[in-house]
Amino acid sequence: MFEGIGWLVDTVKSIRINDVIDILLVAVLIYYLLKFIIGTRGWQILIGLFFLLFLWLIAKVLHLTTIEWIFDNLWSIGIFILIVVFQPEIRRGLAKIGERSLFRYSILSRKKAIDEIIRAATFLAERKIGALIVFERNIDLENYTEGCVKLNADISLELLISIFIPQTPLHDGAVIIRDQEIVSARCFLPLTINPNIPKNIGTRHRAGIGITEETDAVALIVSEERGEISLAIDGKLYRDLDPLTLRNMLIKALEIEKPDLLKNIKNKMKRQKNEKN
Repeated sequence: MFEGIGWLVDTVKSIRINDVIDILLVAVLIYYLLKFIIGTRGWQILIGLFFLLFLWLIAKVLHLTTIEWIFDNLWSIGIFILIVVFQPEIRRGLAKIGERSLFRYSILSRKKAIDEIIRAATFLAERKIGALIVFERNIDLENYTEGCVKLNADISLELLISIFIPQTPLHDGAVIIRDQEIVSARCFLPLTINPNIPKNIGTRHRAGIGITEETDAVALIVSEERGEISLAIDGKLYRDLDPLTLRNMLIKALEIEKPDLLKNIKNKMKRQKNEKN
């Protein structure tokens, strides 16, 4: 027992600060890699590769010579296969690293972008002009931008209004928002097949609900028939929202304001003190 404890102590003592930094960097790299891949077609491919690895291990255990030979030769060129298979994800990831700096998106600027979107939605709703704006969260919406018009433009009131004005080339379809950019316009989204959706809900609302059922995106819908603003989150539709309620829901759903733990503790202690007095 003491020998085991001694070995553990010696192992801990032998760990250098460089080893800790190395492990932390690898953990962060793996975390962001998985965060980037999950929800994309690359994630499905990765699951398929794990399945092939499982078959290879079974072949090793059961001594299946032919399958062993195939996999042994396949692994030798595996790195090149991975580069080819994950080429779209690698290209998109490198592009994101190049175009974003670590401190580019502050809470203040993200709130400003939300305010621009709400002003545009209010303007459109007052004039009964339909609109569908989709906010990307953790799951990448790149698969839904195929065939869309690429914009990669900063969010502005004027641009959003001009996109959804009737008879313009981009007014039909959805706009996809990523961080503080309008990534694409004229995007066509999957429609919900939920039978419990009210019959008076049109195609625009069904598309907004559908994308939130298939991904973790948030969809803002402006009705051209009723001039109301709705928000779809996790397959649920919240209708006839006023600007203040819409803003609070978007800030919460998009996690623009992270909860301040220290502030919450102070408020709780203050309440407890007042209750005692």
